[in-house]
Amino acid sequence: MESGRSTMHRASKTALGSTLAAIKCIAVYAVLAGVSGAFACEKPVYLTFDTGHMEVAPLVADVLRRNKVRVTFFAANEPTKVGAGSLSNDWAPWWKARAAEGHEFASHTYDHAYWRGDERSVAPRFRIRPSAGALAGREFTWDAKKYCENIAYAAERLQDFTGKKTLPLFRAPGGKTSPKLLAVAQACGYAHVAWAPAGFLGDELPSEKFSNAALLKKALKDIRPGNILLAHLGVWSRKDPWAPADLEPLIVGLKEQGFCFDTLREHPQYQAWIAAHP
Repeated sequence: MESGRSTMHRASKTALGSTLAAIKCIAVYAVLAGVSGAFACEKPVYLTFDTGHMEVAPLVADVLRRNKVRVTFFAANEPTKVGAGSLSNDWAPWWKARAAEGHEFASHTYDHAYWRGDERSVAPRFRIRPSAGALAGREFTWDAKKYCENIAYAAERLQDFTGKKTLPLFRAPGGKTSPKLLAVAQACGYAHVAWAPAGFLGDELPSEKFSNAALLKKALKDIRPGNILLAHLGVWSRKDPWAPADLEPLIVGLKEQGFCFDTLREHPQYQAWIAAHP
């Protein structure tokens, strides 16, 4: 009987040793893969949000937190339904809370400044129409310095609120750019981020023609690994808001298909740029 117990004890120690060794191997693999506590994401998508009227921002944050999804926010000082602009002090606590949850941040130009065209000049100059701020709706000609300052100021405001350095990325409002504009932005340290065609989630479209159900169905059918997805923190013109109605079903549906969510810090197209612009 004593011999049997000894044999069982040795077997238990052997099994425990094997289990600990397996756990150690998993931990080493995770470190080598550059992940913390989990395996690397094999079917990543990159959900991004541009600012908007911000009414749905608290609900969006709840959905992201509940589903353990980290995203990248592109911010401009846009008009809001609650408080002053989205980069005003009224919204500072909201941005700070998102930083604590591990989200990333980047500029959307401070004045939500739309590129309208390049000027014919030796030095780069652009026709720009801000849609936010005191000069909203008027068209101006900006030189490279002025445009870069507008990108940088949004990034500075975000860093002030969050205590976290923003990514050296920006998104031009409407995605409207020119090769000359992109070259200017890169020269002052910002790479542009667009989105995949399938990643356009449709929250800017009229809900009378594009229902939330139809937009969700299309997204779940068309999105592919590596896609950058685009949504907004509230769209003034859409009568039936996309967020948060479609947000949680989209996240859950993509996870059921084996997708996982990363921020743009992990995007292979931007990793080298981010590392070179700390």
